[in-house]
This record gives sequence, C-alpha cells and structure tokens, in this order.
Amino acid sequence: MQANSPPSAAVQQAPLDFLRSLFHAAVTRALPLHNTAAFLPPPPKGRTVVLGAGKAAGAMAQAVEALWPADAPLSGLVVTRYGHTPPRPAGLAQRIEVVEAAHPVPDAAGMEAAQRILALTEGLTADDLVLCLISGGGSALLTLPAQGLSLQDKQRINQQLLDSGAHIGEMNCVRKHLSRIKGGRLGAACAPARVVTLTISDVPGDDPSTIASGPTVADVSTCAQALEILDRYGIDVPALVRQALHEGRLETPKPGDAAFNEHTLHLIATPQQSLQAAADAARAAGIAAYILSDEVEGESREVAKVHAAMARAVAKGQGAFQKPCVILSGGETTVTIRPRAPGAAKGRGGRAGEFCMGLAQALQGINGVWALAADTDGIDGVEDNAGAQVAPDTLARATALGLKLADHQQRNDAYGFFAALGDLVVTGPTHTNVNDFRAVLVL
Repeated sequence: MQANSPPSAAVQQAPLDFLRSLFHAAVTRALPLHNTAAFLPPPPKGRTVVLGAGKAAGAMAQAVEALWPADAPLSGLVVTRYGHTPPRPAGLAQRIEVVEAAHPVPDAAGMEAAQRILALTEGLTADDLVLCLISGGGSALLTLPAQGLSLQDKQRINQQLLDSGAHIGEMNCVRKHLSRIKGGRLGAACAPARVVTLTISDVPGDDPSTIASGPTVADVSTCAQALEILDRYGIDVPALVRQALHEGRLETPKPGDAAFNEHTLHLIATPQQSLQAAADAARAAGIAAYILSDEVEGESREVAKVHAAMARAVAKGQGAFQKPCVILSGGETTVTIRPRAPGAAKGRGGRAGEFCMGLAQALQGINGVWALAADTDGIDGVEDNAGAQVAPDTLARATALGLKLADHQQRNDAYGFFAALGDLVVTGPTHTNVNDFRAVLVL
C-alpha cells in the first residue's frame, strides 16, 4: 500500500529531519522491551539462568528483568559493547549482571565474560531454564579461543577478516570453528536444561546460526569451509590450528545432536520489521515507501551506485517508482580497506558513511534527492556516529570547503568527510541492532 495524500509541508521543508524520523521509527520497532513479553516462557520448576551477548544484550536483560515475575528466581550474566549498557529505569531491581567488552575486535574483558558465561552452564538440570539473549555483535563480545589460539591470534584474525571484505556468513564460519563457545557450543553445554533463545537479527536472511555466530544453534558449516575462507583471504592461523581444521578436530555441533532437543528459538526483532515501521511512518506523512530488501549485501560504494541509479530514474520520472517517495533498504554491506600510501593518515568511518560517500559521488548533486544511511546500533564501524546524510548540495559544500571526495574515498575516510560538512548522524548507542538502514528520499 502506498501513500494516497500529498507529502506534508514538514517533509518538503526539512527532508533530512524527515529521514531521521524514519530512522528513529526503525530503531524503536527493534527495542527489546517492545518485543520480549510474547516470547517469555513461564518460570520453570528449577532455576532460571540468563546468558547472553550482543550490542542489545544489556537492554534485552533489562526487558527480561522488567517482565519476569518478581517472586520467581532469576540470575545470570550477559556481555555487551562498551558504552552500550542502557540507563537502569528507576525502581527496576538488577538480577542479571551486565558486563562490557570490546567490539568489533575482541579483548580480554570479552574473553573473561565468555569464560564466566560458559561456567554458569555447569550443574544445570532438566528442571532448569536457560534464557539466552543473543544479538548482533555477540561474535566479538563472546570470545573464547579454540585450543592452540591466543587472544592475540583471535584479535589479528578478526581484524583481518573485517578488512578483507568478507561477508558476515564467511566471517562467522571462521569464528565458529576457532571458538569454544560459538557455533552451538554454548547451547550444547546447557544440556539437559531447557533452553529458550531470544534473538534480535542483524544478518541478511535472519539465519539464527549466523547471528552472533549462533552460540546456541546447531551449525551446518564445516572445518573445511572455514579453512577455505581463511585461505581465500590470505589469513594465517597457527600451524597446529590449521592442522586441527584440516583434520576436522574443531568441528561444531551439528543439527540432530541430542543436546539441542530441549531448545526453542524466537526472532523477536528483525531488519524487515524495522524497515516496515519506517515505511509506515513515511506513508503516514504522505510519502510513498518502497522496501527494496532487508538482505542487501556487497561493497558499500557499489550498493550506493545502484541506489543512486534508482533515485535518478525516479527524479526524472522514468523509474518503476513514482515521486514523492522514499526507497528503503537494509542488510549488511562491506568495506574493503584500500591500501594507504606510506605516511598517509588512516581513514575513519564505517559501512554507512562509505555508502553515503558513494551515493554523493554517483548522484552528482541532482536536485530533489536526499538520503540517510546509518547502523541501527548507533555506531558506524568504531566511531561515535551512527552514519551520515546526503543532500543535493553535499558536493558543492564540500568543494567550497576544499574537500576532495575522491581522496576521502581512497583512504576510506567517510567520517572526516561528513564531519567537516556537519552531516554526521549521531545518536549514541541505541541498545538494539538490526543492522544497516538506508533511506533515499526523492521529492
């Protein structure tokens, strides 16, 4: 269903404010407190232990605390990214410990948290319930290296994967097989307790085994596949670990394993739901909304070219969509880091900013097109911005400031480019994560 009324004056007068309101609608739809109650089981005969990891883990833990019966036992531990623990509401007693660790490259705090989480599975019985709260970012936060790997090895491998342009499925295949807790190993360790996993999806296709590398989900990927990915991207691992992968000694628990017989999983928030919330908000403002997909992958700057081509066609009245409209998409794009010249400053930025640079370049200042791209967790890469925005005058303002877009693209410096223009989108941590959000408005 599309809009059937003219766009509001507010949209026409402040199109970037309108796009920010759509981003807010998308994030709000994915907040844990709005999505948890329907999926909580009744308290068990025995204990209820909460375990979890991810950028939304702190907010998910608070939602469980708020919704769980006050007279029913509740304890546990979750790990989230530094700075992503939400403020505690007045009067809400803390029953689940929340610790913080590094993302996207793991650190010692994450490894200690993973050790403690795995230790909490010891002594569970069939009368107990384990609530596992899993969201994007859990792969880095839940770090427990396989035998033969040090934390420094994991940090190096993780950074090389991030820089390689590997997509999330490839990265997580490697992570699962180099871990003692991911790839279903945490879930298997909970047996014989009943396990209910509540998941917020941040991956294309909403595959639970890919979200945070599926710590409670049986894994179909293999050691051979992990080894092939490492070889394809030229990533070294210690010889003993390479041999263990070659011989299949680091294999993950597979579907059909009896350890998963008492497991249930619920997707409580997804990228598609958030895009739909943004589309509904757009239509309420008189703007037709088209959702391309919640599974868009590929190089950010190449994805930007496709979105720009669509926007140019709509602006000229030649596309499949009719203006005024907003084109929405989600998913997880990638950024391949370009080699830097000796002595050149390292660029700053993430997928959303890289998309916006590519979009600005491809649009070439065409009239009537604005855009916003942001990560729904509020952090684009490792910076303090969620993303960036593009307007018809972006390139003209950059030229007036002496900024050369091509230079910023060469060193992957989206942050520097859009910060100079005052066009960063800064929200702070949102306490959820359904991955990329992109909106291109054509008036």
